[in-house]
Amino acid sequence: QVQLVESGGGLVLSGGSLRLSCAASGRTFSINAMGWYRQAPGKQRNLVAAITRDGQEKVADSVKGRFTIIRDSTKDTVYLEMNSLKSEDTAVYYCSADPRYTINPNRYWGQGTQVTVSS
Repeated sequence: QVQLVESGGGLVLSGGSLRLSCAASGRTFSINAMGWYRQAPGKQRNLVAAITRDGQEKVADSVKGRFTIIRDSTKDTVYLEMNSLKSEDTAVYYCSADPRYTINPNRYWGQGTQVTVSS
């Protein structure tokens, strides 16, 4: 099993920045892909960004150019650097991990961290 713990969420003004972190523990050697999803109230959970062990990335069009996914394999940690935040970025952000080679990792989930962007 793999456990994921997110941190770094909070309240930020529109145009501001936040950095989310997700630390993996347990059978981390089995992880291939890691990623971030988000879910706004009343909406489905959608992929924000994902990265495989060999560096293949997928970033949602809605955040491209503003968000960056960074993986530190030495620390079994993945980060989401979020810049130029907008009110529509408000959501609960979930970290995910998967033993498969996929740009839609969804086997393991963190508990989520709230990001609120205020205008």
